[in-house]
Amino acid sequence: MIWILAIPMEVRLILLFAAGTVFGALANLAVYGLAWHPRPISPWMRPHSSAPARRWSDRLPIFGWLGLRREAPLHGSGFWIRPLLVELLCGLGLAGLYYWEIGMCALFPADISRFPNPALPPEWPSILHEQYVAHAVLIWLMLAASLIDADEKIIPDAVTRPGTLAGLFLAALWPRSLLPDVSQLLTGGWNFDFLCITSPNSWPAWLGGSPNGGSLAIALACWVLWCLAILPRTWYAGHGRLRALGLCWTRIVRHRDTYRVLCMGAVGAVLIAGVWRHGGDNWRALFSALAGMAAGGGIIWSVRIIGRGVLNQEAMGFGDVTLMCMIGAFMGWQACLIVFFLAPFAALVVGLLRYFFLRDREIPYGPFLCLAALVVILYWAPIWDWAREIFALGWFVALAMLACLAIMGPLLFLLRMFFNFIHALRD
Repeated sequence: MIWILAIPMEVRLILLFAAGTVFGALANLAVYGLAWHPRPISPWMRPHSSAPARRWSDRLPIFGWLGLRREAPLHGSGFWIRPLLVELLCGLGLAGLYYWEIGMCALFPADISRFPNPALPPEWPSILHEQYVAHAVLIWLMLAASLIDADEKIIPDAVTRPGTLAGLFLAALWPRSLLPDVSQLLTGGWNFDFLCITSPNSWPAWLGGSPNGGSLAIALACWVLWCLAILPRTWYAGHGRLRALGLCWTRIVRHRDTYRVLCMGAVGAVLIAGVWRHGGDNWRALFSALAGMAAGGGIIWSVRIIGRGVLNQEAMGFGDVTLMCMIGAFMGWQACLIVFFLAPFAALVVGLLRYFFLRDREIPYGPFLCLAALVVILYWAPIWDWAREIFALGWFVALAMLACLAIMGPLLFLLRMFFNFIHALRD
C-alpha cells in the first residue's frame, strides 16, 4: 500500500470523489430496485413504458438527474432531487472518509504520529487502507438500507444478507480491517491490535484455532443461528401457537429460498472450519466478527420480543435484527452495544415530533441504528478511550446488558401509558 502514498493526497481525493458518485448511483439503483415496490426511477433500470426514451447522458452521476427531470409527470415533482443529493454526498463522503481515516488517522489516538514513523508497524499503510475499505463498504450498505427503510419501513434481506457475508469475509481476509484496539505500553510504546471478542482484555488460548474444538463449536453456533434467523417464515398466532408453528414450518419447507440458505450454511460452515484450522489473526478476527453478528442481532431480537409482549405491536421489524447482524459482523459486539445505546437518542426526538405533528407512532428505526454506527466509526478513538475501561469488566458487561433488557419491559409499559395519556388529551 506504500505506492498509494506516493500519489498526492489531492489526486487521491479527486479520484475517490469520482468513484463515490458511481457508488452513489449504485446506491440509488439498490434503493429503487430492491424495495418492496420497485420503481423504475434509476437510469440503470428499465424505464416505464410511457416514459420518454432515455439517453446515455442520463446515466452520468449527478448531472444525469438534471436531464431526468423530464420524467417528473411519472414520478412526481422533485423526484430527482434526493437521488442527485445521494450521489453528490457519496462522492464527498468517500473522499472525506479517506481524508479522515488516512490523512488524519482519526481512528487512532492523537498521540500516534503519522506515517512514516519507525515506531509504527511497517504494515501501517495497509492497516489504514483495509479499515477504510471495510468502513466504506459498511457505510454504503447502511445508506441503501436506511433509504429503503425510510421509504417503506422495511429493510430487505437483499442488502443485509450479502452485507453480513461481506463483513465476515473481510474480517477473515483482512483481520486489521476491524476497528482498532490500541493501548499504550508501560515502556512508552504502543500495542497495535484489532477489536476482538475479548478486547481490551487478552485473548484466551482456548478460543484459538485448531485444535481447540470449543472455539469452533461457538463459531459454528453463531453461524447456524444466523442461517436459521434468515430462513423464510411467518408467525400468525391468532389461532393458537400450535397452528402458528405448523404454518411456519410449512412455509420454511415449501419456500425455495430455504434450500439456498441451507446450501449457504453448509458452505459457510466448511469455510469457517478452514479458517479455524489455519488459526492466527484470521481466526481471531472471523471468530470476533461471528460473535459480533450474533450479539448485534440478538440484542435487537430480544428488544423485538419484549416490545411485542408489552406494547402488543411490533416494536422493531425483523429487518432491524438483520441490520444489526450486519453491523456486528463489521464492528464487533462492543461497538454494537454502543450503537444500541446511542441510536435511541435521535430516534426519541424524531419519534416525539412525528407523534405530536403527524400522530404517527411508527418510525423506521434502521436509519437511527445506521447513524449511530456511523458516529461510532468516525469517533472511534475517543469513544473507545472512554469505553475500554467498561469493557475491561468482561462478562459483567454482558450481565449488565441482560439486566437492562430485564427492566425494559416495565419501562416500555410506562411509555405505553404515557402515549395513551397524551392521546387522550389530544382527543
